Amino acid sequence: MASKRHSGGDDRSLIVKVTESPIVQHTKRTVSEAGFVTKKLLRSTGRAAWIAGTTFLVLVVPLIIEMDRDQQLTDLEMQQASLLGSPSVSAPK
Repeated sequence: MASKRHSGGDDRSLIVKVTESPIVQHTKRTVSEAGFVTKKLLRSTGRAAWIAGTTFLVLVVPLIIEMDRDQQLTDLEMQQASLLGSPSVSAPK
């Protein structure tokens, strides 16, 4: 007959000993702190991305649109000048 190596109580006490060991406790604490830091970092990164995106939309996009309008107006004036046969307008020096 084969004898049992461990009874149910022995297995339970081994699990308790392992989970209550200082190494396991330290690892749990470290993982918990790492999770907390990661959560804070993601939140602050999200806020920074929101600020950068909003600033871009408010300040840079209107500037790009205005520069495009100015370029289109310049192109239209040059096209009209070439159709009318007038000499091309050069930029002031």
